Amino acid sequence: MSVTIYVPGDSGALALGADKVAKAIEKEISARGLDARIVRNGSRGMYWLEPMVEVATAAGRVAYGPVSVKDVASLFDAGLAAGGQHKLSLGDPEKLPFLAKQTRLTFARCGITDPLSLADYEAHGGLVGLRNAVAMAPADVVKQVTESGLRGRGGAGFPTGIKWKTVLDTPGEQKYIVCNADEGDSATFADRMIMEGDPFVLIEGMAIAGLATGATKGYVYIRSEYPHAIAAMTKAVEVAGKAGVLGKSVLGTSQGFDIEIRSGAGAYVCGEETSLLNSLEGKRGVVRAKPPLPAIEGLFGKPTVINNVISLASVPIVMDKGAQYYKDFGMGRSRGTIPIQIAGNVKHGGLFEVAFGLTLGEIVDEIGGGTRSGRPVKAVQVGGPLGAYFPRALFDTPFDYEAFAAKDGLIGHAGITVFDDSADMLKMARFAMEFCAIESCGKCTPCRIGSTRGVETLDKLKANIEPEKQLALVSDLCNTMKFGSLCALGGFTPYPVMSAINHFPEDFRPAAVAQAAE
Repeated sequence: MSVTIYVPGDSGALALGADKVAKAIEKEISARGLDARIVRNGSRGMYWLEPMVEVATAAGRVAYGPVSVKDVASLFDAGLAAGGQHKLSLGDPEKLPFLAKQTRLTFARCGITDPLSLADYEAHGGLVGLRNAVAMAPADVVKQVTESGLRGRGGAGFPTGIKWKTVLDTPGEQKYIVCNADEGDSATFADRMIMEGDPFVLIEGMAIAGLATGATKGYVYIRSEYPHAIAAMTKAVEVAGKAGVLGKSVLGTSQGFDIEIRSGAGAYVCGEETSLLNSLEGKRGVVRAKPPLPAIEGLFGKPTVINNVISLASVPIVMDKGAQYYKDFGMGRSRGTIPIQIAGNVKHGGLFEVAFGLTLGEIVDEIGGGTRSGRPVKAVQVGGPLGAYFPRALFDTPFDYEAFAAKDGLIGHAGITVFDDSADMLKMARFAMEFCAIESCGKCTPCRIGSTRGVETLDKLKANIEPEKQLALVSDLCNTMKFGSLCALGGFTPYPVMSAINHFPEDFRPAAVAQAAE
């Protein structure tokens, strides 16, 4: 009987040597004359164990990791093909605490299936949601997505169903579905993991969105720094087209839906939906003033749904299990699950999908295992480079859009970066301003000029030049940027800056005073 050995083809695993491990395994299979095949699956999201090799046995999957090339021969000597014991044995991956505590809905197949096998996708529950959508009226599909409580997972948290209904109700001979895969926030990799590890779930979600709104064309805008995701999505779209999932007739229906993959040039601001649309149209990636909303006048002036990867990839489970099933997870207005990406100075960095409601402290201390350095946690930035820095005093905050907003924070794309007590928060505040200055599209003055002045002001503060005056000026700049910027880049930069100042005032004391206090 042929043995299947899984070696991740995920970018994170590749960076840790997965390709070399796969070649070494292939060499051992050949040298030992074994009847075995290698499947390049996605990652399960436990990056401290990558490359994590799995083998399918009669008793289920058995994992080993982290595996290096030098371990391969000894793994085969120990009976890898039959799930034999080895120093790198992890047992059933589903029973590892990091995975066992999760509620995997959107990421149910990630790391389990062959990403480019449509048959494997269907064998693990794929296309059920699309088949259900095909049998429903567009308005009923929109209603189910609305009732599920699904909100945009890209940062703003806008209700997905309301956006879809606007496009459905807006007349137009041509409508579009645009997937925002310009995942540019620090500590975020959920979009990439889906595109590389389960691309058909995104394709299915986009097709459902097309059926629901009357759109016949979809675009996936992927940042150019994701070559493996671009390759996987391109191949998956080709496979889906040949199978009749995409094309002139979606699953034999009278409606067609096609998808094109487009590569962005790496501008952070193109993660903002109107900048993304300009870029897709071949224009400079600058923010558009709203109104009109993209749902009414979007790509090429046509009604357009713009959703993040995770938002669209969550739709199939809603259409498969029903709105109530999905809505039963979560808290308050934050329904369903959220893929939390844990990074920075942390012991167990990776992706953890769970219902909204875990506290920040549980995520950092219990799930993440504290800092990798072993030093105390000083701050956690949630929501990428524009997210607020939370001190341990706020670790009781539940992971929920409204709960974070109440503490002057934001969940964003749910990436969290952990810092130990060696972090200098003045430097981090300066970095936020510098990041904004570099990435600003330049269209609005508060963002373009405010961030540049912010860097200069914080440099003066560091140099102990009229410190009280500089702090007042930074606060004033942040207020102007927050309420005067055209988009979230300038509008959210005050979050990391002011949270650093408010929660870690000791790092902003003049050097002379700080020295005198020591």
